Amino acid sequence: MTKSILKFTFAAIAAVAAFAAGPSSAETVLKWAHVYETGEPYHTQALWAGEEIAKRTDGRYKIEVFPASQLGNENQINEALTLGTVDMIYTGVAFAGSIYGPLSMTNAPFILRDFDHWKAYRDSPLFQELAKGYDDKTGHHVVSLTYYGQRHVTANKEITKPEDMKGMKLRVPPAPLFQMFTKSVGANATPIAFAEVYLALQQGTVDGQENPLPTIMAKKFYEVQSHIMLTGHITESLVSIVGGHVWSGMSDEDKQIFTDVLKEAAARCTDQIRTQEQELADKFRELGKTVVEVDRGPFIQAAQPLHNDPDSGAVWTKEQYDALQAL
Repeated sequence: MTKSILKFTFAAIAAVAAFAAGPSSAETVLKWAHVYETGEPYHTQALWAGEEIAKRTDGRYKIEVFPASQLGNENQINEALTLGTVDMIYTGVAFAGSIYGPLSMTNAPFILRDFDHWKAYRDSPLFQELAKGYDDKTGHHVVSLTYYGQRHVTANKEITKPEDMKGMKLRVPPAPLFQMFTKSVGANATPIAFAEVYLALQQGTVDGQENPLPTIMAKKFYEVQSHIMLTGHITESLVSIVGGHVWSGMSDEDKQIFTDVLKEAAARCTDQIRTQEQELADKFRELGKTVVEVDRGPFIQAAQPLHNDPDSGAVWTKEQYDALQAL
């Protein structure tokens, strides 16, 4: 064999090997889906996290964030995570809890006392235990917990006591646990996807809805509701979840980077939502809305008997409940 043929052969082999191996820092593109608006902290912090992960992994990961239900509603993005058509999601704990019940516990009405109780839960071994239960059941990985805010009722009338909600058609997210609150006050739960709530309120399909103040502002629900009742009946959380098909293939180093960044993003988002929550009641008053300071006592008394009632949606153990209350 001549030298020229040998050189050609070795060059061809090297080229094939290089093509097969790909670039040394091949980029993995991940889809992160959620249902929140582009101006909300959930989205802006997801964008920050994507950029930060790309930076810390030297470009090995690129995260594309799809907001505002672009890839589906809450139930659909949870299903997509299992199918592997999305790679990461924000989702309410009630939706994650429809797969592993105990993770939804903090979405029971008045089960959390206040923001400090929520923070204690976020940082507790109990949250780690419940997150691991979800991980073990699904193969996906819960990385962080983000504060979503206290949920309040809106309507076109004043509500001051549970009896005022009897028979009211109240939009709730399409996750079973939200019906514990409606049952406690005698309202009719009407599950409607997040993206369709404004139209349902505008057309009178439902009489009211319930969400934290930052969401009521971001989604402009105040435009089609005259009264905001500060019931604070659910202290809501979101979990950031990485699909098992992604997490299982990561190095320990990359898992640590994702964990650090997503926890930092959750903390930053939590601080922003908490700040907004404390300022928005006055802003709604300035917009001409009636903001009602509700005596929460009667609402709490109506809800507490249902906390450990399986017929009302309780899907956790008494031991888990007691551990939460002890925090």
